[in-house]
Amino acid sequence: MALSRGAVLFFKLLACLLWLFELSHGKKQFPLKNLPPLRKASSYPTGCPATYDYIVIGGGTAGCPLAATLSLKYKVLLLERGGSPYGNRNVSYMENFHIGLLNMAPDSAAQAFISTDGVINARARVLGGGTCINAGFYSRASSSFIQQVGWDEELVNKSFPWVEEKIVQWPKIAPWQAALRDGLLQAGVAPFNGYTYDHVSGTKVGGTIFDETGYRHTAADLLAAGDPNNLRVLLHASVHRIVFDSRQGCLKPRAIGVQFTDENGGHHQAFLNNKKDSEIIVSAGAIGTPQLLLLSGIGPKNHLKSHNIPVVLHNKYVGKGMADNPMNSIFIPTRSPPRQSLIETVGITEEGVFIEASSGFGQSSESVHCHHGIMSAEVWHQSLAYQFQVAQFFHKLHITL
Repeated sequence: MALSRGAVLFFKLLACLLWLFELSHGKKQFPLKNLPPLRKASSYPTGCPATYDYIVIGGGTAGCPLAATLSLKYKVLLLERGGSPYGNRNVSYMENFHIGLLNMAPDSAAQAFISTDGVINARARVLGGGTCINAGFYSRASSSFIQQVGWDEELVNKSFPWVEEKIVQWPKIAPWQAALRDGLLQAGVAPFNGYTYDHVSGTKVGGTIFDETGYRHTAADLLAAGDPNNLRVLLHASVHRIVFDSRQGCLKPRAIGVQFTDENGGHHQAFLNNKKDSEIIVSAGAIGTPQLLLLSGIGPKNHLKSHNIPVVLHNKYVGKGMADNPMNSIFIPTRSPPRQSLIETVGITEEGVFIEASSGFGQSSESVHCHHGIMSAEVWHQSLAYQFQVAQFFHKLHITL
């Protein structure tokens, strides 16, 4: 039965009101102009595929902006083992932050794992990488770190605004974050540096990738800055091996392609073109990168031989020396539900201890709402040194609440 004109107008008005409600509550998906098509890996041809100037393995925090930048001048293939962050509520909205980390589904954005020494952790399995599952805090690298890794500091500092203008903004400080700021200053984590992206000792308010509605803007958004005509993005593409030129007489191994599987288990290959400057870039994360190098025959030769992996290049350091920052967590109960907030205010001590907190995500079976305090130190610091600072700081903070 046909609807009357009045009924049609009513439903249009209702749809408009629902859209405005979603927008005001941060539920609207933010369309990104020029975002390249995000295709499943199974769509990639199995015979005579196209060649590329660059193949980027891993569409995470580094891989997405790198692929976008390269695509402005070159033909680029970006391979990501996870799915799309868009339409995934556990990724997009701050209120679901803890749910996303606890999701154990085989296609979840966060992949839980336990280290050999029993530490529970999670690694990203989604386009956008860690920016899709972390607490969304943004801070620039310290000058000492940039110098330590040998980067061009002037060039690095020129690059920061490119990211900041697209996905970073200043947070509206939540009550718990304001209390944390006051507690840090009373505990001697001074001076107060105000709102700043710079990594400086003292207390500061840093940037966030969550907007005012609680919507998360990830590294995947940066793909919109690339040239969609030059950039091909494949999701659920798990790279298993880098292919090297095996011709006789090659004095130095040269990567020429990759082998990967799609979401259905189908096998594919992608290759570089014959240009001498073409490269395969591995940005698969702290765990995925050395894992792929080892599977491709790059690493300690005895270890590779023990797993029947042909040695392409002996390098005793691949897969070694891995360490995570030690961290202490403290939960502070409150009688009333606190407003949800993630990392906004941070204290950085002269000893290299980072103090940060979230609120409103922990709750016990007795409905006691919790704030979450985090203390972490750079890996070379002794744990006892900052354990003392943990107790000292949160004792003073408790007095101020």
